[in-house]
Amino acid sequence: MHAAPFSDPTGPERTGENRTGTVRRRRLRSAAAAAVLAAGVLAPASSAHATPSLQEVMLVGNNWEGTADVIRSTGDFAKVGRIDLIPDRKERLTEIYTDPVRLAFFLGIRLTVGEGHDQFVDDMYTTPDGSAIVVSRPSFGDVASVDTATGKLKWRFRVAGHRSDHMAVSPDGTRVAVSASTGNTVHVLDIRTGEQIGSFATGDKPHENVFTRDGKIWNMSIGEVNNDFDAPWQDFLKGDRRITVADARTFEVVRTVDMRERLDAFPGGKGFSDSVRPVAFTPDESKLYFQVSFFNGFFEYDVAADRITRMKTLPKNPATSDDRDTFVNDSRHHGMSMKPDGTKLCVAGTMDDYATVVDRATLRESPPVPASKPYWATVSGDGEACVISESGADRVTAISFATGRKIASVPVGDHPQRVRLAHLPAGWTGPTG
Repeated sequence: MHAAPFSDPTGPERTGENRTGTVRRRRLRSAAAAAVLAAGVLAPASSAHATPSLQEVMLVGNNWEGTADVIRSTGDFAKVGRIDLIPDRKERLTEIYTDPVRLAFFLGIRLTVGEGHDQFVDDMYTTPDGSAIVVSRPSFGDVASVDTATGKLKWRFRVAGHRSDHMAVSPDGTRVAVSASTGNTVHVLDIRTGEQIGSFATGDKPHENVFTRDGKIWNMSIGEVNNDFDAPWQDFLKGDRRITVADARTFEVVRTVDMRERLDAFPGGKGFSDSVRPVAFTPDESKLYFQVSFFNGFFEYDVAADRITRMKTLPKNPATSDDRDTFVNDSRHHGMSMKPDGTKLCVAGTMDDYATVVDRATLRESPPVPASKPYWATVSGDGEACVISESGADRVTAISFATGRKIASVPVGDHPQRVRLAHLPAGWTGPTG
C-alpha cells in the first residue's frame, strides 16, 4: 500500500472505590494541603513534573497491538518497559459482538482506517503523578485510564459516536481533550477521574487537538478520508472541514477557520485539499504550520493576520505513486513537530517513506532520512531531536535537529503511531500487579 523507501458522551465507568469515598478523601487531602501551605513549605504546582520521584520517558502507542512501549526520552532512547493498554479487551469485545450497531462500526474501522487491523491505541498521556496512562482506543470508541503500577483499568469514558482519535493534554496536565471522530465532538475530561468537564462541536471527523497558552483549544477536522472521492474536482464530497477554536474554560467556540478560503487566496494554493492534518505552532503561537491531505509538503499560516504566508513542497519519493487512492487515509505526509526554540521543523513524509528536518527561516530541508511509513513526529525530552514512529517497520527513530541525521532507532510493537513525552515513577519498568 505504500512505496519502497529511499535507499539507505456517557460518563466514565469507574472500577474500585465509590464516589462518596473519593469526595471524602479529596476533602482530607485539601485540608492537609492547606495546612502545609500555611506552614510555607508547599512546593509550587509547576514543579510537579520535576519531582525526583518521577522519570521522564516517551510513550509509544502500538496501535494494532494495544500496548505502549516506554522508552528513554533522550540519549539512546532505549526501552524502559511495556504496558498493556487494553486489559479489559475481553469485556469490550463481548459488548461489541452483542450489539449489532457497535459491531458494524467496529468492523468498519478494521476494514477502512485500520487497514485490516483493529485500532487499539491512538493517543496517550500520563497523569501528573505518573500513576496512570490515559489512552484513546479507536476500535472501542472510548478513552481509558490504566494504572501504571497494576496494569488494571481505573476508568473509561465512551465518546460520542463510535470512534475516539487524537488527544491533547492541557498545559497544567489536569485535562485531556479527545476527538470523537464519528460524533463530530471534542470531549474535555478530568485526566484523573475521567469525568467530562465540557465539550464542543467540530467539523466532520475531528482529528488533532492543541491546547494553546492563551486558553484555547484548537481542533482540526479532516472530513471523510475513507471514501474514494479523492480527485480535486470531487473535493466537495469530503465533508465539512475546518479548524474550530474553543475557549478552554467555557468550551464556547470563539473562532472557526475554513482553510479553503485561505488556500484559494494564496498564490498557487488552489486545488489543494483543505483537510488540515498534523500542525505545529511557533513558540509564541503567532504562526501555524500545517499539513493537508494528499500533499507532500506544508503551509505556513499567520494566526493574527488570518492568512497563509508560505508554502513548502518537499521531495517526492520516485517510487511513490501519485495515485491518491493509494495514500493511507488520504495522508501523503502525516506528522510534524518543531524544535522548542522555533528554528527547525521536522516532517514525517509518510507515503514517501522518509523524514526530514526543515530550517524554518529558509524552508530548506535536510537530506531525507529513509523511514518506513513514518506516521508521527515529536520532540525528545531535551529538545535536540525529532522522534518519528516508523509504523511500517515497528521502530521509533530519532533524528538530530542540528544535523538532520539519524542518531538512534529502537524496535517497538505492532504499528507504532503516536509518540508522547510522559512521566512515570522512577524505576518503573512495567506493571507489577
